[in-house]
Amino acid sequence: MFEKILIANRGEIALRVIRACAEMGIKSVAVHSTADADAMHVRLADESVCIGPPSSTQSYLSFPAIISACEITGADAIHPGYGFLSENAAFVQIVEDHDLTFIGPTAEHIRIMGDKITAKETMKNLGVPVVPGSDGGVPDYESAQKVAEDIGYPVIIKATAGGGGRGMKLANGPDELETAFRTARSEGKAAFGNDEVYIEKYLGKPRHIEIQVFGDGKGTAVHLGERDCSLQRRHQKVFEEAPGPAIDAETRARIGRVCADAVSRINYIGAGTIEFLYEDGEFYFIEMNTRLQVEHPVTEGIFGVDLVREQIRVAQGLPLSFTQDDLSVNGHAIEVRINAEKLPNFTPSPGTVGMYHAPGGLGVRMDSALYGGYSIPPYYDSLIGKLIVHGRDRPEALSRLDRALSEIVIEGIDTTLPLFDALLQEPDILSGNYDIHWLEKWLAAHGE
Repeated sequence: MFEKILIANRGEIALRVIRACAEMGIKSVAVHSTADADAMHVRLADESVCIGPPSSTQSYLSFPAIISACEITGADAIHPGYGFLSENAAFVQIVEDHDLTFIGPTAEHIRIMGDKITAKETMKNLGVPVVPGSDGGVPDYESAQKVAEDIGYPVIIKATAGGGGRGMKLANGPDELETAFRTARSEGKAAFGNDEVYIEKYLGKPRHIEIQVFGDGKGTAVHLGERDCSLQRRHQKVFEEAPGPAIDAETRARIGRVCADAVSRINYIGAGTIEFLYEDGEFYFIEMNTRLQVEHPVTEGIFGVDLVREQIRVAQGLPLSFTQDDLSVNGHAIEVRINAEKLPNFTPSPGTVGMYHAPGGLGVRMDSALYGGYSIPPYYDSLIGKLIVHGRDRPEALSRLDRALSEIVIEGIDTTLPLFDALLQEPDILSGNYDIHWLEKWLAAHGE
C-alpha cells in the first residue's frame, strides 16, 4: 500500500484526490506555488511544499520541483489530477526512473494517445470506429486537396499535437482549403512546436460522446458508460451529463464493449476516456484522454463508484474492485463548470471572494476550492467549481440543478453562473435536443 501520495496539481482536483487519500488512510502531500500559499488544497493536505513562483512553468510544470518535493516528504507515488503534467510522457518516465509510482497510464500509452494521428491509427487497428480522413499527416497543400476531394467537403484540418480547439480549421469548400490548411499548420507550430496536420470529414450536427474506460494494466478492462459533453464554447466543455440523452442502453453496451476491449488489448492501466463524435447512430473516434476527466463526477454519480480511489488501487497492483456485470446505470447526473469569468465575453475575472455559500441537499455535490476571503490568482485556469447533481431521471436532475443554482452564492467576483440559469429556460436543453454547435449558435443569437 502507498503510505504517502503527492498531488501534482492545485484547486478542486487536488482537493478531490486529498479526500480520496484520507478515506483510504493514505497521507497526502500538496504542492503549491507562492500564489497558492493560502489555497484550500494546501490547508487540507497532511503536508505541503512550496515548489516555486506563480508561473506554471516554474512550479506545477517543473519536473525537478515535483520530484524534489517527493524526496523531501518521502512520498512514494504521484497523482497528477488533470491538466498540467497528467499527460506528459516524459514526466512519467522520470517519475519511474526515480522509483516512484505514477498514478495513471504508462508513458508508452500516453505517447501513443498524445499524438492524434498515432492514436487514430491505433484505435482503428483495435476495432474502434474512426472519422473518414487522411491516413496520417498531410505534408503539403497538394496532398490536402487530394484528401479533401476523396472524402468530400466540408473537411476539418487539425494539428497533430493540437488540443483545446487550437490548430483546428474548417474548410467548407475548395476555395477555403488553402487558408485553413496553412493557418492550422502555423497555429500548430506556434502553440505546440509541431506543424504537422491531418484532415477529417467534418460532421454537420454531431454530439460529443465520451466513453469512460478503466483498466488494471493486466488485460482486464471495463467501461462505465458514456457522458454527453456536447454543450461547448470554443471547444471547451461547459455542461456535461450522463447518461447521454441520445444514447439508449443497447447502443451504450455496444460502443462500451468496443472501447473496453480496445484498452484491454493494450493492457491499459487506470482511468481513460475515449471521445467520439456521434451522428445518425454512428460513432467516430476523436481522441483518447489518458487521465481523469474534469467531468468524472457525473460517471461516479450514476455508477456509485469512486474513480480516484480506483486509480490508486490499480496503481498499487490491485485488481479492479468491480466487474462489468457489477456496473449498471442508476439515474441521471449533470455537471456544470463554474468559471471566474465575466459575461457576456467570458473574460477572466480573478479577485477576492466575498461571501461563499455552496448548495446542498439530496443529490447535490459541489467540487470547489473556494472559501470566503480566498483570493483567486490570475495565473491559472478560470475554473473555480463544479456543481454536480444526481436524480432518479433526467427531469429530476434538471429540477435539482435549477434548485441548486438558486442556492449558490459567490460574491466579489464575476462567474458564469447566470449562463446556466439561462440555459435551463431553453426547450432544447430541457429536451436534450442539442449538438456540439448548439451553444455557440445560442451565444451568438444572444449577443454573447
